[in-house]
Amino acid sequence: MPGGPAGVVGSGGGQLSQSVIEQFRVANGSVVRLQELLSLLGYSPLAWTPTGTPIEPSNTGAQLAALYNPPSGRYSWRDNGWPARLRAMWQPGIDNTFTRGLIMSFQADHGLVPNGDVEAGVWTSLIDALAANTVNTGGYNYAIGDKADPQSLTIYHDGGVVLRSLANTGIAGSPTPDGTFPVYTRLRRQVMRGTNPDGRRYADLVQYIAYFNGNDAVHYMDRADYGIPQSLGCVELPLADAARAWPYLAYGTLVTIIN
Repeated sequence: MPGGPAGVVGSGGGQLSQSVIEQFRVANGSVVRLQELLSLLGYSPLAWTPTGTPIEPSNTGAQLAALYNPPSGRYSWRDNGWPARLRAMWQPGIDNTFTRGLIMSFQADHGLVPNGDVEAGVWTSLIDALAANTVNTGGYNYAIGDKADPQSLTIYHDGGVVLRSLANTGIAGSPTPDGTFPVYTRLRRQVMRGTNPDGRRYADLVQYIAYFNGNDAVHYMDRADYGIPQSLGCVELPLADAARAWPYLAYGTLVTIIN
């Protein structure tokens, strides 16, 4: 606060003799409450039900207080068809890849940068969405890329399989890494450029692109056949299947690569 003759003047006319600097940090909200809000807004495959009296959505003061003192409740899976791999990733109160995907999905729907970071704008948007009953209507999606022969991609939507497709993953010199990653960038088409392991440059037009790990993406690539290692780390699909897969590979959708 600026002091001296040009500084702040109090309501009684008093002034600070010198400037004052105070530093403080605002604590982030609880991961527990973050998961509860994302469930209430339909972004999670799990439903959350409070064990006590629900907080009125429009009661901003109570909603803000709950960020630091979250109410207790119970979770239940909305659908029974989710694979065990997804179920094993859910951890209440833990900020992991599962929760990060939910955040990214919410951010993308509400005009925020879908980076999975929990900033002040995320909390404000969550509380505003709850008060306005602006819930997710797109359901929950999950994808598994299997490198076992024949290689494939399976996509789940709201607990059911909506696509099974032959797929190509990375060759031995540039394999697709195992793990689970959220989709962070989506493009309708792009010329992918780079260098093959033999040193030759490439520039390939691909379509229906969903990046999930660095330069690795699910996308259409023109190949004579599918189901074998052919890419430099991406998950390649036939054109028709890539077009069907793309709407489900939304921001924050988890892609698990196995085998």
